Amino acid sequence: MNPKITTLATLLLISLFSGRLSAQQTIRMNAIKANDYGVAYSLPKTSIAVTLKIKKATYTKGEFFQFSQQYLNLEPVTENRTEYTLEEIHVSNRGIPDKANSFMVVFQPKTAAPYLTLTEDGLICAINADAELSERPKINLPESISTSYTNPRQFLSQETLMAGSTAKQAELVSKQIFDLRRSKNDILTGEAENMPPDGEAYRLVIAKIDEQERALTEMFSGKTNVEYFTKEIVVVPTTENIERKIIARFSEKLGPVDAENLAGAPIYLTLRNKATQPVAELSEKERQNLEKKLLSGIVYNIPGKAQLTLEYKNKTPFDKEIDVVQYGSQDVLAKKMFDNMKQPVKVIFYPNLGAIKQIIQ
Repeated sequence: MNPKITTLATLLLISLFSGRLSAQQTIRMNAIKANDYGVAYSLPKTSIAVTLKIKKATYTKGEFFQFSQQYLNLEPVTENRTEYTLEEIHVSNRGIPDKANSFMVVFQPKTAAPYLTLTEDGLICAINADAELSERPKINLPESISTSYTNPRQFLSQETLMAGSTAKQAELVSKQIFDLRRSKNDILTGEAENMPPDGEAYRLVIAKIDEQERALTEMFSGKTNVEYFTKEIVVVPTTENIERKIIARFSEKLGPVDAENLAGAPIYLTLRNKATQPVAELSEKERQNLEKKLLSGIVYNIPGKAQLTLEYKNKTPFDKEIDVVQYGSQDVLAKKMFDNMKQPVKVIFYPNLGAIKQIIQ
């Protein structure tokens, strides 16, 4: 077994010549004579992706908002403002390449067609087997909601445009709105003097009346636009616990802001290793034996268990146990497992963890 590789340069070079990208976004790396039957791979470390689902509502007051109750009995938007709402918080556990844990596995020249399946960034997925990557969970965002942005002034009569006061203009526009409603009702009941000649003309006329009515009504009620988006914060733990770390802040006026921005309420992350016993210090001899062991086979991760908690405004939107590679350990698959010339052993891994999922003999 060759020494540990400290960078992924060799892996990338080999993939250019030996790899093939599959539909599942994995790369098959064949152990062949051209690469001395060696394939490089990386183990992951855990990163925690916290995704905020955010609603943004923008309110714009209408030109005649102060006359809304008087003429149309509407509750209007009274000031221009933008409001943000933190709708949901999602958490996913993602493996990222650990530069300190890249290895070269060398197969026997006569082993039956050995190969590794890797992710595009070099994380191990399988040995002597194909693997499909599971898709990341998608966060469904509602469709944006927008009121009409048609310019209402194109529908104003000359009398309205020449009115000497805002109050008079509001009165005339409100009358125009009621005239439009009356015209629409006459068409719908078939009492209009000039009915549309066919179904298509009918739909066009009704659509035009609706457009004008919405645009003019917004001069009183104002406009509202609602859209949804996400903001992702990524935390990469060390081997230490994390106690109520502020990973971001959220403001109802500004939306998501940096952790240092005191304009927003803090979002806290706590991550605690659930191992009850502290890791014992290794002696120099034990450390050398461990290093020798890690160089004698195929290294894999044994993740540790941790409790992940998120807090926001005295609530706990997330409090679950997760796997964390940094809180775990490593072990080795013996090289001789893969020396079978006829029936190679297959090993399937969890790519996000570098842990063994299944061994098929």
